[in-house]
Amino acid sequence: MLDPRSLPLRGSRAVLRAMRPEDASAYASGTTDPAVRRYAHLPEPEYTEASVTALVQGAIRDGLERGDLAVLTVADPATDAFVGSLVLFGADQDSAEVGFWVHPDHRGEGVARAALGLGIEFARRSGLVRLTARTLPENRASRRVLEQAGFTEGGTTRGLAPSGQEVALVHHLRDIAP
Repeated sequence: MLDPRSLPLRGSRAVLRAMRPEDASAYASGTTDPAVRRYAHLPEPEYTEASVTALVQGAIRDGLERGDLAVLTVADPATDAFVGSLVLFGADQDSAEVGFWVHPDHRGEGVARAALGLGIEFARRSGLVRLTARTLPENRASRRVLEQAGFTEGGTTRGLAPSGQEVALVHHLRDIAP
């Protein structure tokens, strides 16, 4: 299970922390980006500042407290402003699945790679020994970030994305045992 006591985690390019209501506007804005809509497969069809605030104060907080879901903010280390999201979901005693997206205003800055490294550290500190990820075959940027973070690419299957859409998914695995 995920242990939020190790948050926040700080790196030179990103901070990984619990999501707060003040992140809602930037989160909602980022979800309107066509690449986020296409590749992130977010569970809701549309996000507003109000809907994200409600999630932060409800399902996101509850999932972190339970330890099976962590919808986290990737923040700028200088300003603590929202620049993206990293999610660990389906967590059990040994593993979780990871997903991430970066606000279009912050792409190309190494944020995704830095955030994923912090996400791996968070999972490791929580006692997990493996992380999985799934990407669309055409999502070259995420596949590259996962590869650079030490994930091994596996096979491609058809499956349900968090959005509920059935798509082709490339599976990735990373052993994170100490």
